[in-house]
Amino acid sequence: MRIAIVGATGQVGTVIRSILRERDFPVDEMRFFGSARSAGTTLEWDGRSIVVEDAARADFSGIEIALASSGATSSTVLSPRLAGAGAIVIDNSSAWRMDPDVPLVVAEVNAHALRTIARGIVANPNCTTMAAMPVLQPLHAAAGLRSMTVSTYQAVSGAGRDGVDELADQLEKTLGGDVRALTFDGAVFPLDSGAQFPATIAHNVIPMAGAIVEDGSFETGEERKLRDESRKILEIPGLLVDATCVRVPVFTGHSLSITASFERPLSIEQATSLLEHAPGVVVHEMPTPRYAAGKDPSYVGRIRRATTVANGLSLFVSNDNLRKGAALNAVQIAEALLALR
Repeated sequence: MRIAIVGATGQVGTVIRSILRERDFPVDEMRFFGSARSAGTTLEWDGRSIVVEDAARADFSGIEIALASSGATSSTVLSPRLAGAGAIVIDNSSAWRMDPDVPLVVAEVNAHALRTIARGIVANPNCTTMAAMPVLQPLHAAAGLRSMTVSTYQAVSGAGRDGVDELADQLEKTLGGDVRALTFDGAVFPLDSGAQFPATIAHNVIPMAGAIVEDGSFETGEERKLRDESRKILEIPGLLVDATCVRVPVFTGHSLSITASFERPLSIEQATSLLEHAPGVVVHEMPTPRYAAGKDPSYVGRIRRATTVANGLSLFVSNDNLRKGAALNAVQIAEALLALR
């Protein structure tokens, strides 16, 4: 089994390497790829040092499965090249998710979509969508999901290492100072041209995760991904989704507050029982991003009746956005591909 990791030195690539080892994934030959900036560095694998290759110039011959986390722009070039060389590409970027010829897969929800991979590429969903899907799928199967209103609480690591650094730098500057000054945005941290977030993130929440889509809708890309990807994964083309995606001063772990409406009634007891037996889900009395960090499942709790919608339920979900939200699901897709051989 010849495996490649594209973006091997990045946040997600680092976690992928760790999870492959944890899950004892069968690897006979490993290759690491990165940008020209990363090329030439070495990474350890199975007691050996492997040189990171420049993905833009590499020969991809012989690779069977490629786990790619290189960003949407480079993915539009690299993933077809990898697929053309004979690899099945599991792509973590947003580039291929809504392509009708590319399956968009959450391992516990719709692994059946892997039976047809027309372009040689499988897409990994957005990390926020990922957290919700294992929770919503069993409820949908039982009662028919019609709509959901969602507020997300997304960690800064969802914006990459620069997002993590931005929060860390701002928090460090408050040590020994008057943190109440942060009430006035910009009083302590005037935003520079390289800022990842449109307002101070330390000791704050920002009701805009992702950039505004320039089509007059005033929604962000994160909000659109949550709606469109949920429809595709759950196979509900008409699913109604209203989302507000919020960035919060948390390093790791995305959370969602969901109010869902169903075609048929579903009691709190029935919903809880379904979720207790759902793969990739753990019912917890107090799901938080801190509790979910470093763990695999989507943690769900605060399950209660919602009275503003027909047959409504409200619940709260937390999940590690770097682990299940990206790296783990990619490895689980690879495992599912092996099982189909």
